[in-house]
Amino acid sequence: MRIGAMLGDISRSLFRRPVTERYPFERRPTPERLRGRLAFDPGRCTGCRICVRDCPARAIDLVVIDKAARRFVMRFASDRCTYCAQCVVSCRFDALGMSHEQWELASLDRGAFALTLGRPEDIEALGTP
Repeated sequence: MRIGAMLGDISRSLFRRPVTERYPFERRPTPERLRGRLAFDPGRCTGCRICVRDCPARAIDLVVIDKAARRFVMRFASDRCTYCAQCVVSCRFDALGMSHEQWELASLDRGAFALTLGRPEDIEALGTP
């Protein structure tokens, strides 16, 4: 009985197209509400640090370079982040967002998970790569 069922499955699959997707080569558009990598707009940030306080995974750290000139750098540990978007909800100035385009975040190197976000001149003044 099992061999007959198996032969029936084999004969049906010979004449049908595969249902699998060729993922890396053919990609579907990502949903707008997908929570990917954190996006930081340093021009809108006021340095209130509510995002740092409300992050349940403690994955965000805001470094103040010059508060009067509104120069901030955000350190984001994507390996600790739970992608709950609580920091985005808490930010009253829309300085944070979750990118729906950058969601492939796998890496073999642990250093790739420590991101420094901000203006290039501020990151350089901080002295981190």
